[in-house]
Amino acid sequence: MNAHPSEIVRMAARLVNQGARLDMSALAAELGISRTTLFRRVGNREDLLGEALWLLSDKTMRAADKRWHAMHGDAVRDPDDGLRCLWIMAWYREAIAGHQGMRMLLDEEPVAAIRVLTDPAGRVQPRVIQSYVDLLDRDVDAGGFVPVVDVKTLAYAIVRLGETFLYSDVLASRSPDLAAVGTLIGRLVDRGL
Repeated sequence: MNAHPSEIVRMAARLVNQGARLDMSALAAELGISRTTLFRRVGNREDLLGEALWLLSDKTMRAADKRWHAMHGDAVRDPDDGLRCLWIMAWYREAIAGHQGMRMLLDEEPVAAIRVLTDPAGRVQPRVIQSYVDLLDRDVDAGGFVPVVDVKTLAYAIVRLGETFLYSDVLASRSPDLAAVGTLIGRLVDRGL
């Protein structure tokens, strides 16, 4: 089999999605290639894990965006004055928090999972930040709100704050509190702290 890197990433994402451990030797054997070839195509285990987690994250973000559109079309605010980007981000966090595969990864490999998910030079966090920049920019352009700081700084703050609460069980031995982080982010984005 001549597996393309994108196919390998999809296979790794399926494994993570199922809550299975990403074993590079087993994956190489399943693909019918050597570990060396696997590493040459997709990098080391953390590189592949990062790409797989990003693929799942991007899919989740797109689903949240589609959910908004199905409920409110192109509106920037819902009937209760809730801002589109805030709802999409909240649904994204909720889906990530409830994702069985993600929870298993965090439970079984907390150090590797946090490193891959929150590395500022990694494959997940910078892309999530960019997704948030895009969401915020879209709402600013539509006249939905005026941010208190530039959008890139705001997106960075939202992602870091979200990570702190979303992964608080691993980072600080506290239960994740999505309601609290939603309130804080809402104040930060839409009303200013």
